[in-house]
Amino acid sequence: MSEFKFPTETVDLPSKGLVYPKEHILRSGKVEVKYMTAKEEDILTNSAYIKNGTVIDKLIDSVIVTEGVNQKDLIVGDKNAVMIATRILGYGADYKVMISGEEHTIDLGQIENKEFDVSLITEGQNEFSFKLPHSKVDLTYKILTGNDENSINREVQGLKKLDKNSSAELSTRMKYMILSVNGDSEKKTVREFVDNGFLARDARAFRDHIKTTSPDVDLSYVLDNGKEVEVSIGLNFFWPELGNSL
Repeated sequence: MSEFKFPTETVDLPSKGLVYPKEHILRSGKVEVKYMTAKEEDILTNSAYIKNGTVIDKLIDSVIVTEGVNQKDLIVGDKNAVMIATRILGYGADYKVMISGEEHTIDLGQIENKEFDVSLITEGQNEFSFKLPHSKVDLTYKILTGNDENSINREVQGLKKLDKNSSAELSTRMKYMILSVNGDSEKKTVREFVDNGFLARDARAFRDHIKTTSPDVDLSYVLDNGKEVEVSIGLNFFWPELGNSL
């Protein structure tokens, strides 16, 4: 039986590979992905994957052809870049959305990687520092990876089983992101700080800092009418007929 060779494209990662260990394949700052096929459409319609929230992860692992690379290894911003490239290669760059009852077409080909301050990165380390502006607490933190996101989702779902009204996603994310508090890297210390010592205004400043300094794609987009919107990425991103709204 003949072996099919699918066309591939190289995706430039927003992180430029700087946050990965020097010996890691992702240090190249690039990853190779193949064009979507019927196999990937089967993944997108797999009800079990959709139900347990793994459908996008399964899709990304299926299209990445760079040996030794798994979506769990990618920081969130790099994962976003692979998702956008996969959508373009699979269904084209035109992405139709409904905004205030009107249909608009977003050209995904115009979305680019954000510029970020590379001086903030110690090459080969996913570790950063930030002094909280109000409490003056020194934090070290990391940029979340796909594996971290999966762990966070499992913990949040577990909390909801204990209390259906639980809404601890923000604080849970902080617990996984923060590595140390005033030099103390004990997990118990970090969790207690997030639950009991993290001032709301410091938490907001920290989130703003992460948003502006982390490597990622720039999901802001200016429509033809001049309105700026934020492009959302989810299952509907790959199935426009499901109905998209921003």
